[in-house]
Amino acid sequence: MDIVLLVKAAIMGIVEGLTEFLPISSTGHLILAGSLLGFDDDKAKVFDIAIQTGAIFAVILVYWQKIRSTIVALPRQRKAQRLALNVVIGFLPAVVLGLLFGKVIKEHLFTPVVVASTFILGGFIILWAERRPPGSVRIENVDDMTPWDALKVGLVQCFAMVPGTSRSGSTIIGGMLLGLSRQAATDFSFFLAIPTLIGAGIYSLYKERALLSVHDIPLFTVGLIFSFVSAWLCVRWLLKYISTHNFIPFAWYRIAFGIVVLATAWSGLVVWAE
Repeated sequence: MDIVLLVKAAIMGIVEGLTEFLPISSTGHLILAGSLLGFDDDKAKVFDIAIQTGAIFAVILVYWQKIRSTIVALPRQRKAQRLALNVVIGFLPAVVLGLLFGKVIKEHLFTPVVVASTFILGGFIILWAERRPPGSVRIENVDDMTPWDALKVGLVQCFAMVPGTSRSGSTIIGGMLLGLSRQAATDFSFFLAIPTLIGAGIYSLYKERALLSVHDIPLFTVGLIFSFVSAWLCVRWLLKYISTHNFIPFAWYRIAFGIVVLATAWSGLVVWAE
């Protein structure tokens, strides 16, 4: 396989891993990076979704102790059962709404104006969320969430179907606005990402299997590896970051990046598929 194509796959993997779990929208960054690299055909779009699995493996590794203890305790411990149930409940809205509206959204909302607008709007929502009064937090730990809390966060996650919104941004900031602490919202966002992104990757590969061949294995392998490594570093950094910092810098980054998206689209530097 062409070495240049493998380098592009590595770059896209790094972009995916570094942006998937930050509230800055991996989709918007992948669209921009793919356009600049000339890596934006139909197969590349399947590639973008598939390499999310590499990022998810990083989350599983970082949270392995919690995941393992929850699985082991499932038959006998109510706390473990509640967490597992909450993840399932939070995952279901994305499945239902994704199947109903996913195709329409891809056909009509993947435009520079939509992506830039959601980037900028999301930035202002983060600024608003970070200015909550101290007493608005009612859930400090992810284990204290109720099924109703999980459903609400799952519904908020569906806003990420609109490109530029950010899945992690929707769940983390949405969770904070719903009364979760920054740590609890971040932890649940990671747990919710496991079935959501793995499911999306498998579904995309199955649906677009006609575009793929055995010759694509090196391309996807490189993307998965670089996505995994960069996501592992990013997740570990983010968990340390939120213990002493807020998300306001990401808000200003989103606003600035939204302006860049508009500028690149208007200048013709980036060709957006519609």
